[in-house]
Amino acid sequence: MRRFPAPTDTVTPRQPRGQERVITGNRQTSWAAFADAFVAEDEALRWARDRAHEVGLRSVTPGTGAALRMLAATVDAKAVAEIGTGTGVSGIHLLHGMRPDGVLTTVDPEPERQQFARQAFRAAGFASNRARFIPGRALDVLPRLADAGYDLVFCDGDRLESLDYLAESLRLLRPGGLVAFEGVFADGRTVDSGPQPAEVSRLRELLRAVRESQELVPSLLPVGDGLLCAVKR
Repeated sequence: MRRFPAPTDTVTPRQPRGQERVITGNRQTSWAAFADAFVAEDEALRWARDRAHEVGLRSVTPGTGAALRMLAATVDAKAVAEIGTGTGVSGIHLLHGMRPDGVLTTVDPEPERQQFARQAFRAAGFASNRARFIPGRALDVLPRLADAGYDLVFCDGDRLESLDYLAESLRLLRPGGLVAFEGVFADGRTVDSGPQPAEVSRLRELLRAVRESQELVPSLLPVGDGLLCAVKR
């Protein structure tokens, strides 16, 4: 029978291993860095991040990606719509959280980026039928998608169109489905009292609309550049 140490015994502190060492090694690290280091990313994700850097895109942070993965798993997502494919970083996280038979429908105006995402998904081990790539402007594509046909909608597109994405998401989601918006902190400008560009004003309108909606149960997660989430009643 295993003997547990008595209160007077000397217990040797457990040494952190692997990823734990990364996140505990620097006592001055920020909470955001801690969240980013909490879940390790694989080679396919690192490859997709490198491609994003090459084409001048900013991908979701590892902490945001981990949150998306968890949210997809929480709603047992079989059908997810993504606005803004990028090079596939967020898509990989979403697919990891979805059901094994789930399909990600991802929309982006740049077909070249979607080709990178295809490669990244394949490298991550996902079959080609797990993702449906639709090139085009989101507000042209979304009206063609089925009403109440999605478990989760992830929005990472044009901030000026955020309120339109919200309206489309409410139509697309089933009751109990979840919508998430990336980048709502806008590098801190959303909470800055000074004059801001139109895209920041639109994000403030989005935050108010989600918070005050009677159709949604909202939460604002402080990961990455801010992840606004809400469940449709």
